[in-house]
Amino acid sequence: MAAPKYKSHAKINLGLKVVNKREDGYHNIDSLFVELNLHDTISFSPSDTFSLSTNFPDLPDDDSNLVTKAYSLLHPYKAKSTPEYKIHVEKKIPIGSGLGGGSSNAAATLNALNQLWKLNFSLQKLEKMGAEIGADVPFFIKGGVQLVEGIGDILTPVDPNLLEGYSFLLVVPPIHISTPWAYNALNKTLQPNKRLPKFPPLSKPMKWELFDNDFERVIRKTYPEISNIKEKLQNAGALYAGLSGSGSTVFGVFDNHQKAEALLENFSPYQTFLSSPVFRC
Repeated sequence: MAAPKYKSHAKINLGLKVVNKREDGYHNIDSLFVELNLHDTISFSPSDTFSLSTNFPDLPDDDSNLVTKAYSLLHPYKAKSTPEYKIHVEKKIPIGSGLGGGSSNAAATLNALNQLWKLNFSLQKLEKMGAEIGADVPFFIKGGVQLVEGIGDILTPVDPNLLEGYSFLLVVPPIHISTPWAYNALNKTLQPNKRLPKFPPLSKPMKWELFDNDFERVIRKTYPEISNIKEKLQNAGALYAGLSGSGSTVFGVFDNHQKAEALLENFSPYQTFLSSPVFRC
């Protein structure tokens, strides 16, 4: 019998505001997460023992991998009569790109094992469990379009139809931006405990001029490549261009898919993808 396969989608941050630093060392944020149809594929083959493999030789397949953490989190709840699984992750989402690939893989594993092991956990329960693995994992349990607050644990669904007809051109430069470094750099410019305005809502017509990403103003000083890509997307007619999370992916929003597709080769030799929002039932 063929191994069940599950899609593990990417996301972009459609703008991001860092509100303040918490006493526990984490940061409160306001952001809109948008699930995209760019995805990894995760296969689950029944087995006597658990194992993890990927198509990326540099991706760890030990206990540090978020898929292994997700497996270990649900394993105590499985019935003895149900099988273990060999899991293979076929990666397409670039690693360390700000597109949430690792968190998405963990969430897809939680959703899959909840079904395969017939655990019957609610999605709300899986979100809470996912928060133990990583801040972005809860979003991917339901996906779609959500307003994300707190450290990523306060989720409010947003009508995804407001993004219907838009395409996202993703440009991934070969640089790695450390998220802890980005937060530390940003803290130098943030006023302590200052509450920033709430994130702008999606609307028709969209007010693209209200969207921005706080990380850009510190990252572009060290990585001018980010600013160059953003400017090139804007000059090419993007309705909005910005950094996803703390990077390194820069994306442009277009309302004409063919126009965006024609621009892909303009960003060679960078890795590029043309994607669209996922509309879940």
